[in-house]
Amino acid sequence: MLVATSVAGDTRVLREAQSLVKDGFDITILGRNVPADYQAPKGISILTASSGSGLRPSGMDSLTTKKLPPYLRLARWFLLPLHRKRSFQTWAESAHKIASPLSFEVIHAHDFTALELGARLAEEHNVPFIYDSHEWWLGRQRQYRPTPIIDRGEARLEARLGARAVAVITVGESIAQLMRTRRGLKKVFVVRNSFPRSEEDSDKVATPPRGIIYAGRIDAYRELEVSMDVAEKISVPICWMGEHANQWSASHVPRARKLGIEVLASQPIEAVTTAMQNAGLVFVTHSDQFESHRLALPNKLFHAVHAGVPVIATDVTELARVVRQYDIGELYEPGNSKSMEDAISRAISRHSELIRNVRAAKTELSWDRDAQVLRGIYSDVMLKVR
Repeated sequence: MLVATSVAGDTRVLREAQSLVKDGFDITILGRNVPADYQAPKGISILTASSGSGLRPSGMDSLTTKKLPPYLRLARWFLLPLHRKRSFQTWAESAHKIASPLSFEVIHAHDFTALELGARLAEEHNVPFIYDSHEWWLGRQRQYRPTPIIDRGEARLEARLGARAVAVITVGESIAQLMRTRRGLKKVFVVRNSFPRSEEDSDKVATPPRGIIYAGRIDAYRELEVSMDVAEKISVPICWMGEHANQWSASHVPRARKLGIEVLASQPIEAVTTAMQNAGLVFVTHSDQFESHRLALPNKLFHAVHAGVPVIATDVTELARVVRQYDIGELYEPGNSKSMEDAISRAISRHSELIRNVRAAKTELSWDRDAQVLRGIYSDVMLKVR
């Protein structure tokens, strides 16, 4: 498996890898700047490649968490896409040197950033590769200038290399349809960011709810500003739990704390699950400003289902469809604090009913179901290999 992340917090990559280990595969994950002290789950080997410093001079600290004057903000906005591109290219070159002498039967390239490397290694070793797109790449959230020329080139590259893959996997049906229509890809499958089914939550979810948890990266375009607007108007406290070493957090977290929002660092999955159950409600929120957000089925939703906890979710395409279909929470209009306040009030008033609905939805919205799709893909691939 190839993935341009630090692996340690990448639940999708690790869950897929662990499922394949159970089926008898030996899995090696080649990641990006993986922490030296990270201990991989049993049956999985971890390798790491460096991404270098991009456009940043060697030894210079990242500007991500610094409060910048206007001229530096403008320079960062303009140069960031080039910095990111060079960083990913450096990782791919380093990863190629590490992977080339290895022996493997299948390559699983996670996300667009690993696609070109995966296709290259597959051709050099004469093995099949799988392309696993975790989002609609060109519709992703961006905090830098538009890059239309780069975007067109990446769209063509995704179509050309994706067509070579023996299978294309993505996280939801909306993105799968775009892969088929805009990219012309045929063998497209949906393996959602779901969590393993848990039966041990029926008596653990606080009802009536004692609070609302947001668990994820604390940054722009998560609708966290809207939750700040309602913090003093609702009857339960709000907690944000996640990584917040970035410019948005530096500007907003102090005010959030003054409004009574508790802001905590990232926690292990088990601790987050317990926090969700103790609170009784979970925020599954993101903006509607980017196409990838409108199409996304975030793992926060499936984590809440795993914990047995109803959600307060943004009314955007794919996310809203699932929440409505299974009636596992209440929806609000993105950017509208009054709509969020009303959704929270409705969820509190019918909380016991929503808990029952979440429990009933677990079979359909669990990793047990998605793992079957993944196993089917690999069964077909291995028939070709052998």
